[in-house]
Amino acid sequence: MVSYTLSDLNMLPEKVVKPGKNGVLKAVDVFNKGGLVIYPTETLYGIGADATNPEAIKKLTEYKNRSFGKPYSIAVINQEMAEEYVQLNNTAKNLYRQFLPGPLTIISKGKHRVAPGVESEEGTLGIRIPDYKLVIDIVKTLGRPITATSANASYKKRPYKISDILNSLSRKQIGLIDLIIDAGELPKNDPSTVIDTSLDYKVTLRQGKIKFSDKNEILSRSEENTQNLAKEIWQKYEHNYKHRAIIFALQGEMGAGKTIFTKGLGKAMEITELITSPTFALENEYSKGGKKLYHFDAWRMKNSEELKVLGFDKLIKNKSVISIEWAERVGDIIHKFDDEAIIIWIKIENPQAGGENERIISWGITK
Repeated sequence: MVSYTLSDLNMLPEKVVKPGKNGVLKAVDVFNKGGLVIYPTETLYGIGADATNPEAIKKLTEYKNRSFGKPYSIAVINQEMAEEYVQLNNTAKNLYRQFLPGPLTIISKGKHRVAPGVESEEGTLGIRIPDYKLVIDIVKTLGRPITATSANASYKKRPYKISDILNSLSRKQIGLIDLIIDAGELPKNDPSTVIDTSLDYKVTLRQGKIKFSDKNEILSRSEENTQNLAKEIWQKYEHNYKHRAIIFALQGEMGAGKTIFTKGLGKAMEITELITSPTFALENEYSKGGKKLYHFDAWRMKNSEELKVLGFDKLIKNKSVISIEWAERVGDIIHKFDDEAIIIWIKIENPQAGGENERIISWGITK
């Protein structure tokens, strides 16, 4: 029997199995009945539903606690199966040949053969071919793709072990789970890289283990994408929380999306207060359940010494989480704490030919 510490929440023992043939057969049985299965992959724990079953996708969306219409990627066993569901252009085929199976999600134009809500509103679909035998065995036995989304609820902790998942869920969400395949704690790998090839050239939408350039850079096509990136970066460095100060040093022109990024950071920290630009206040403070986020705007600061007057040194000493807009204006002060803090420099740019909400976001850490 597998047991978890979940305050007053208890999983039924028959819902938890180990990887292996029995786990594969039980998972397939659940999928055939329209149920949800939590399963391990080479990146983190995912939650699967039959991607062709509309009722299963509705149940998954309820579990993820997000609005209907946000797309899901799907797991298939090989390129041949992928081509049953998407149209592969030359760019996509080259990526399949070089990197799959592996931690890469490739977005292509869909053929509309999955349940409503799996493809994006633009009709595109993300494909995963996991480098993980258990998942391949499940999909091969089922004969249909399953969803390949992370098992955590939106903006919750990255799921590397089952307790990471269950301890952040409501009773209702736990009740929606039909089976858990527990492989113990997984290596702390990044999520898959997400590449959009629908226009026959590569666009990185999420940077994971596989990198296509020397720097961390993605194209954000919406405010939600920008907030999701903030979540991903926070989760990468969250283990430093309370051990070292964490500074998000934001650069970008007026309206580039610095406050939007900070909103995503706040959501990832489970802060529910409305996050607004601190342009006139210079600093805003937000808190929830003991977690605090300090939000600075250096645009109206006469000089970088104003940051010290606002108690920046004390925040570093107290190992705080800090977001600074127009950080380049106070870079001399920030760099004084290179050895004491985790400093993540974020640059947000609006591409000249991009749409209104498109942003190129690059980032790096001061080591």
